[in-house]
Amino acid sequence: MTVSIDSRREGTPGRSLGERLRQARSRAFVGREEQVAAFGAALRDDPSAALVFYLHGPGGVGKSTLVRHLTDQARHANRLVIELDGRFVSRSTADFEQAAQGLFDRPDAVLVVDSFEHCQWLETWLWQRFLPRIADGALVVLAGRQAPAVEWTADPGWAGALHVAELGPLSEEQARRLLAVNGVRPESMDEVLRFAGGNPLALSLAAAVDSARAGSAQEWSPSAETLGTLIAGLIGEMPSPDHRRALEVAAQAYHTTEQLLQAALPEQDAHELFAWLRGLPFMESTAHGCHPHDAARESVVADLRWRAPDAFQAMKRRLSAEYLRQIRELPEHQALGVMSQLYYLFRDQRNIREVFTWARTGQVQDDPLRPEDIETVVRMARETEGPESAELVRYWIGRQPDGFSVYRSIDTGEAVAFGGRIDLAAPPDPQDIAVDPVVAAAWEHCNSTAPPAPGEYIAITRFLICPGAYQVPSPVTELHHSRVQATAARSRGGMAQGMIVLHDTELWGRLLRGALTDAGVRPRVGDRTYGLFVTDWRQVPFEMWLDNILDESDRPATASAQITRPEFDQAVRETLQNWRSPRAFALSELLKSRLVADAVDPVADLRALIQQTVDEVGRDAKLIKAREALVATYFSGAPTQEAAARRAGMSFSTYRRHLRQGIDTVCSVLWDMQLRGRGDQG
Repeated sequence: MTVSIDSRREGTPGRSLGERLRQARSRAFVGREEQVAAFGAALRDDPSAALVFYLHGPGGVGKSTLVRHLTDQARHANRLVIELDGRFVSRSTADFEQAAQGLFDRPDAVLVVDSFEHCQWLETWLWQRFLPRIADGALVVLAGRQAPAVEWTADPGWAGALHVAELGPLSEEQARRLLAVNGVRPESMDEVLRFAGGNPLALSLAAAVDSARAGSAQEWSPSAETLGTLIAGLIGEMPSPDHRRALEVAAQAYHTTEQLLQAALPEQDAHELFAWLRGLPFMESTAHGCHPHDAARESVVADLRWRAPDAFQAMKRRLSAEYLRQIRELPEHQALGVMSQLYYLFRDQRNIREVFTWARTGQVQDDPLRPEDIETVVRMARETEGPESAELVRYWIGRQPDGFSVYRSIDTGEAVAFGGRIDLAAPPDPQDIAVDPVVAAAWEHCNSTAPPAPGEYIAITRFLICPGAYQVPSPVTELHHSRVQATAARSRGGMAQGMIVLHDTELWGRLLRGALTDAGVRPRVGDRTYGLFVTDWRQVPFEMWLDNILDESDRPATASAQITRPEFDQAVRETLQNWRSPRAFALSELLKSRLVADAVDPVADLRALIQQTVDEVGRDAKLIKAREALVATYFSGAPTQEAAARRAGMSFSTYRRHLRQGIDTVCSVLWDMQLRGRGDQG
């Protein structure tokens, strides 16, 4: 968790460096007058001012810049400032509360949480249980990509205390002022504005290029390819091959530290390279390291892949090795977080992207099973998989209770899901084989293919039950799969095979392709059939398993590949799901289709085409509700389908019916364009 507390009082004789920096940032700050004025009123203890400020908007729109300006204002007003970085907030509400402790007894305290979208799972807990307890006069600033849940903005209790602002582009006058402050030459101003519009990140990048290279602004054009050229022009000639490799690290890693650089580049001066990285204009520095802005990161990644694909892939392998070392050496609770960073290296693979989100980890946390949880998890199993499965859960809890994890709601602490792992030693207890058909099938498969030796065991993820999202990609499955793979990586020997038991074999066969093998075994419990997905860790050690995944990501996709109708429909659904994630949207399989074959900017063209298609759906009176369901689900930022149904003003069952109708219609219209070409549409 990134925490910075500054309680020093300004106003001492002379002027400190901090004060000079604050004044320089203040002079360079442009726009956002409404938010600055509202926060200023709160600092002056205006009784009508808000106490909680929620700032949201897309990446690069200037949220962090505004947050820094408000933080400087608070310090200048002699306030106690507590800063948290949402990217590094731990999975514990107790840790968050401890870090923000000063907010409860200091009326002059100001809590600032930037990148709040990375800990959005805290939102309901914050509104219901944390914020009502802060001291009278204390202030809170939350800044992230997602809008607040509608139930809080609509709550009359928060009407006077909450200030919500969606940040948009700067006006032309504000953009010109920002460019002037950053030293852009007058003759370049119009070209820069035509390229960057009012986006603060693009304006800042463009300003840095113009200041560094005369005349470069006159060659810009607003395309995705040009952003890559812009960044390449901004960096210029690399000071050395070592600097290029340092950039490869930062482009691929979730966040980069000097220690990570030293591990990735052991023969180089990591201190000097890290200082260079931090000085790049598109890098964001935090107490935990630095990372590129999202738009810049993907442009750097694309540029590096094009210029040095072998070196790019070699660095990915080196980072994998370092993450693996950390997973094996760090305490277990820290290793789970590193496992998520390891998976981030493979974010360009569709199956990884569908299981892991990184930006939003959900409203659950992973806890051990407690005695008082037993009846709850048994009930979950009974309601989800039937009475036979419930009795097996009770049996295995009695046999191996330490193998069970409970996923609890951050908001209420209530158990909402659970997972259960069984270690089946060789030779197994005959009673275990007789009681559980799935375990019997697992043992039979292993014994007939590669029998475990005495002293070895089979690690079986036997149960994964979340009643609200049963065995589909979700925060629960994301946490659970991280735990499963971290356990395999940390195994000190003796684990012969790893198995995951899943019900929807078609879905998980696709998602796990390249990572686990479908054993083809289909045991039944009650009226359900299950599949076993297997890895033999003796034949494929964890390092080799990682190499196989990297080999998969090495294989280039071919734009000319044929696509079937089911594959096309699936790609449409995935693209809609990734609508609000620019990184994931830019990896859409539809970019290989005829829909955008001749586009200058395929990503922007695809986005416009989908928006137009959804709008066209609503022109049919019979499909108006279908369009409303699509907009509420994919375009409005609703965190769940239940929330989307509320935004659309429909019951959940009605909403689901209209959403299916809307998706089917969009798929049909786009498939028709795929077959006949867009120019043939009437």
